[in-house]
Amino acid sequence: MEAGLIKKVAVLGLGYVGLPLALEFNKSGLEVWGIDTDRERIHRIKSGISYIDDVSDEIIQQAMKTNRFFVTDEYEILKGMDAVCICVPTPLNKIQEPDLSFIIQAVDAIEPYLHQGMLVVLESTTYPGTTEEVVLPRLSKGGLCVGKDFFLAFSPERYDPGNKQFHIRNTPKVIGGITPACTQKAKELYQHIISEIVLVSNARTAEMVKLLENTFRAVNIALVNEMAMMCDTLGIDIWEVVDSARTKPFGFMPFYPGPGLGGHCIPVDPVYLSWKMKTLNYTARFIELARTINSSMPKYVVEKMADALNKQKKSIQGSKILILGVTYKKDISDLRESPALDIISLLIKKGAETYFSDPYVSQLEVEEKILQSYPIKEGLSLFDLVVIITDHSNYNYEEIVKQSQFVLDTRNATKNISPTLKEKVIRL
Repeated sequence: MEAGLIKKVAVLGLGYVGLPLALEFNKSGLEVWGIDTDRERIHRIKSGISYIDDVSDEIIQQAMKTNRFFVTDEYEILKGMDAVCICVPTPLNKIQEPDLSFIIQAVDAIEPYLHQGMLVVLESTTYPGTTEEVVLPRLSKGGLCVGKDFFLAFSPERYDPGNKQFHIRNTPKVIGGITPACTQKAKELYQHIISEIVLVSNARTAEMVKLLENTFRAVNIALVNEMAMMCDTLGIDIWEVVDSARTKPFGFMPFYPGPGLGGHCIPVDPVYLSWKMKTLNYTARFIELARTINSSMPKYVVEKMADALNKQKKSIQGSKILILGVTYKKDISDLRESPALDIISLLIKKGAETYFSDPYVSQLEVEEKILQSYPIKEGLSLFDLVVIITDHSNYNYEEIVKQSQFVLDTRNATKNISPTLKEKVIRL
């Protein structure tokens, strides 16, 4: 493949990362094939129906009309591709260790169709060394030489669901190849859709960049969560503290407390790094401490609920409690690792009559119970306690507090309500 002649690209995994990426490649004029083992996803895309918040039906329909955007569950089309991007999940297994099974399945599916000049890029977040130690040996089984016969690189996804300011095209793209030639080949691909390319020395470095980004957020969230608990003990408003501290124009970046970490990246990625270091007999103490603090927040929130109910001379057991917002961040439908699920589970185990309401989620299954989203228009006064877990923008917090007996606010969503209503609110 001659330099600059990447014309056909496949994207493996059409989830929150893969589908937007595939659509951007299509917009740039490339022929794009999306591959996913979920046939329901394939059917929905072919029908012009989106299943991702940031991708409208219209965007998919426009892509289909170009006759350069195709979706399939067949890997055979890879033999005609110039490049392939792997965007599959990298979860934790039952014992909280990295689960690379989706990466391994994807690479093993690519290998029979790997051909001269083909570029393979792993975007899935993983521990340093995965591209070189796991992916490369599998792709090299047929005898092709990396950096000469085919090209392999790691380029971490930096997709933030619901972010209206930063998207694929204006977010700098970090790329690290197995060889310098691999790095350059990956650059040729991504410069079709991204304005700023950041090249690093190798794939291992690129893998570490992603983990640093998300570990930075995890440990700073843990810090402010612990500060929130300290402030509660001292009778100080943590939200006022952070808002005042952020006025410093240098040396400070505001982070805010919450009911726990959610999403695929922040709760999971630091664990990948910590696990990798354990295999080298090194304990990532800072990461482990941050994880302990953040994972304790759902329990802390339930304790705050008990305090709120005690003020009404009630206990959690038997009380009617409404969880307001269950997605891991506001204004999206993504439930991955949402702390709301842990909180609901704890409440059910403690005997609370537990309900939830979320405009983006119609049904939940927690502790073998099927919960339907409660329409808040039917009234909030029936509940002993309303708990704001996810601060969706379309909630009218003034009305919510006005209608409720008592509110626990874990997101400072009620900061602008009328002063006369604030006595009904306890904040984290």
